[in-house]
Amino acid sequence: NPTGTLLASASEDKQVRIWRLSDQRAIAIVKHTESVYYVTFSTDGKHILSGGNDKMISEWAVPLLEDVPEVQTSDDVSQEDTPKEQVADNVQQSDCEILAIDTTARNACITGDLSTADRLLTKEINANINDYNSHANRSFVMARKGDWDRALDDALKSISIHPSLMGCISKGIALCGKRQFQNAMKTFDLGFMFVDTNLKKTHLLLLIKAIALFNANEHEEAILRVQDLATTCPNVDTLACQIVEAYFYVQLGLNVLGGVDGVHYNEAADHFTSAVNTIRFSSRSGIHSKYDVFVVLFGWDLKSLWQTAHKNWCHALLRAGRLPEAIKAYRYMMDRADEATKARSLDWSTAFKQDFSGLYAADRDDALAAVGDDALAAGNYDRAIEFYSAAIDLDLANDTVFANRSRARSGKMLWDDALLDTEKVIELNPSSYIGYQLKHAVLHDAQRYDEAIEAFRNMSSKLENDPDMQTRNLRLHYTTPSKVEGAIEEAIKFQLDNAPHRLINTFTGRLCNREAQIIAFGMSAEYKELLSSTMKHADLQTERIQDVVAMYFRYVMLSHRWEGAELLLHDLQGKVVYDLDPVGGIAKLKSFCETARDKGYRWAWVDTCCIDQTNNVEVQQSVNSMFIWYRYSALTIIYLSDVPPSSQPGALANSAWNTRGWTVQEFLAPRLVLFYQKDWSLYLDDRSPNHKDSLAIIKEMGGATGIDTQALVAFRPGMRDAREKLQWVSARVTTWQEDIAYSLFGIFGVNLPVIYGEKKQKALGRLLQEVVAQSGDISALDWVGRSSEFNSCLPADITSYKAPPYTMPSLSEEDIETSISSLQHVMGADFVLKLYALLDNLNAPRFANCRLHLPCIAFRVTAVKRSRAQDQEIYEVKADGLHDLLVTTKDTLIQFSSPRPTMQKFLLVRPWNRYLLELPDFAEPSSLAELPDIADDVDSEEDYWSLPGSPLQESPGEFPEAQESVDSALIDRALRLTARLEQPFSAFLLAQQRGGEYKRIASDRDIIAQVKDLSSIPDMVKTLEIL
Repeated sequence: NPTGTLLASASEDKQVRIWRLSDQRAIAIVKHTESVYYVTFSTDGKHILSGGNDKMISEWAVPLLEDVPEVQTSDDVSQEDTPKEQVADNVQQSDCEILAIDTTARNACITGDLSTADRLLTKEINANINDYNSHANRSFVMARKGDWDRALDDALKSISIHPSLMGCISKGIALCGKRQFQNAMKTFDLGFMFVDTNLKKTHLLLLIKAIALFNANEHEEAILRVQDLATTCPNVDTLACQIVEAYFYVQLGLNVLGGVDGVHYNEAADHFTSAVNTIRFSSRSGIHSKYDVFVVLFGWDLKSLWQTAHKNWCHALLRAGRLPEAIKAYRYMMDRADEATKARSLDWSTAFKQDFSGLYAADRDDALAAVGDDALAAGNYDRAIEFYSAAIDLDLANDTVFANRSRARSGKMLWDDALLDTEKVIELNPSSYIGYQLKHAVLHDAQRYDEAIEAFRNMSSKLENDPDMQTRNLRLHYTTPSKVEGAIEEAIKFQLDNAPHRLINTFTGRLCNREAQIIAFGMSAEYKELLSSTMKHADLQTERIQDVVAMYFRYVMLSHRWEGAELLLHDLQGKVVYDLDPVGGIAKLKSFCETARDKGYRWAWVDTCCIDQTNNVEVQQSVNSMFIWYRYSALTIIYLSDVPPSSQPGALANSAWNTRGWTVQEFLAPRLVLFYQKDWSLYLDDRSPNHKDSLAIIKEMGGATGIDTQALVAFRPGMRDAREKLQWVSARVTTWQEDIAYSLFGIFGVNLPVIYGEKKQKALGRLLQEVVAQSGDISALDWVGRSSEFNSCLPADITSYKAPPYTMPSLSEEDIETSISSLQHVMGADFVLKLYALLDNLNAPRFANCRLHLPCIAFRVTAVKRSRAQDQEIYEVKADGLHDLLVTTKDTLIQFSSPRPTMQKFLLVRPWNRYLLELPDFAEPSSLAELPDIADDVDSEEDYWSLPGSPLQESPGEFPEAQESVDSALIDRALRLTARLEQPFSAFLLAQQRGGEYKRIASDRDIIAQVKDLSSIPDMVKTLEIL
């Protein structure tokens, strides 16, 4: 440059750099669109001109050296805010070239030394009275002094000597000062004759015209003209327009602040707000040198314009009581100010903070942070954030303030802002655990659980390594991640113990084994949220862990009929259900998964593809677990493929689904069921959450199955009422004959080997053997039909239970009392007590090696006589102690009588039923006793252990009154038993075999017998071994 202080360089990197030779630093960088090859300084050194591949010459303002402290780097002073003017083929003139003024006089005008400028210009005029430029320049000086008459005289003299742009400008300014606006506007308009079609000069003249109006107090008109110029004129210098408009607003604000009729701070604040919003240049922008024409003509202080606007903006908002806005304005200014501006504003910043604190303290007793604390405690998060931010923006905050603002922002779910505050807490106090504690809380609430868990681990590390023992002990307020993980693992194990091993993920459509299910949970948001939330408590919150685990792993079961080609395990492995061609069984599977997914269930089970049919171990486990799986399902969907849409009541009862063996337990076991029709719409359009609560559906199911309502709605598995349960399935069919027995395992609560190929007689025999052996319930022996090869006391087919069992005549209490009264005259107390004790001491029936050991009352048959009727063998039978009776059977019996006895022994037996003893009810044994609703049947432990043994084994040490009461109750039970033994009963006909064992002779009808001699019964009580 001309003074030898700066150097400019051009480069192929499209940048021009200006270097200061004193410290060899780049003080400015400007950018071209193409590579730059030429650069030079203007003759006055205020601009550089550069050119290159873009075939354009660009002009740039050079920053003043005093504006660039030597400590700054090149990045601090990049002229990104300085606009670039480009023209083709010629160099654009500088803004100030409209002023033909001596450098010394101009500098005096810039520095505000108007007396010196006046003296110098007067000297030039005296030297050359026809120097029109000097007359115009002195007019500008007079206008700045407010001497409008002398300003107008000099302007007129300049024009009279030689009309020029400067003369018109000086006259227009002087006439505005004299408030002769119409003449002033005409004079400015004449000035356009001298701009030589130069758009830059035209725009500058329009701005000067607006400034002259503004200085003459035509504020609104002046501002409107500048705004119109900026928005309507092509290629306008927008930065110049911004500077002028901003300066106008600043002057308006200052005028309000200095008003004689009182200060209106709100009005001033609005003017300064407009000024700041107009400013698009940075605090370090070199507008003072680039637009010094405004300084010379009007004495504007452009060097401090940015600071003046922003500082007064903050001040006016503060004085107007708009405290949050004042804080935001302060922070806005500080965030955008360069370091040099901040340094120059240090005293002002300190004073502003003091003023703010002083004004605030005048309204409230507490400090900013304290008010924020009160608001936070009251849940007023907006107010808390406002005052914490005020303290932070005024640099009055510590890590506690940032921590509390983080909590308030979290309350407003401003997670990103809250997280920034936690990072600030960690930065200010890196050795403390509090920042990480807050960070964990924010990340957890923001559902960024992985990061939250990591933050918790960092917090734990800080606590463990803290030198203060009291702080280290805070670790006891939390649970270690490993302990939580262990508790979750235990909950998963417990939950999955009663769930199928293999399930379909309805969200992904993929088949998952147990390991894949657990992995999916470990990667889920539910798991991470549970881990993150549980760690921050001292206790494990086991109940919540169990709830979350149960909710995640809940599953839906499908009950349906196998039809055609169903999708098997190997067909689905490694595939996505939703990607398969929806035909046949695939369509059913896909619709089932979609239905379960739409109801919010992640897991689903179908027997077709969730069991490996080729794995015998898995098949056995599945058959024995099926009832439990259905019981613990969150929902069971029953698909009626043969029930069309919009069916009427009765369609369910007539569905083939109601004829299948497995579907009995599939309805009884679950607590929640929904019936779906062929098109996967709800049956009867019943939208209740559980069709077991639908009276219409349950009534229809009861009619179709013969199962009572209580069992349909709340079935409890077990051995009780075995005969009734067998009747439920007596008309059912299964694809595999053994399944008619296997499908009852869960209903009776037994676990037995699954042996496909053993045939139904053996499968049913093993089941009934287990029921009788475990429960002692002999009702399963009450059937008509064909005997099983497994054991003759058991039926060969489940259909033998179709006919209702024989029901003993119902005796009213009056009938019983009448019978007892009669017995008391015939039999003594000793006899009935002896009979009662004898029957009470009988062992329960049991099976061993397919042999039934049956306690009973056995009546010896003394005569058998055949009489044929309608292709049936009917036999008249006589037996000791019984009335004569008839037996209908397909077997051929040996006829005999007392005079002609037979060597083979025949017995009519009454299987002993302990319920006739009228003892207190015992808990029913069941391998499914762990099910939640089974325990309801169990008496209390105290009741259990207080039950008496044999009624004849009363303690001799009891008081006479107690003994007398016990004897009276015992005699009463014994008499009632004897009365019932007189009633007709269903008998078995047994034939003795060579080894002394017996076989049951099957009957096509119930054999109804009745005792005629009660005194013979004690000799007939025994336990028989039946093959």
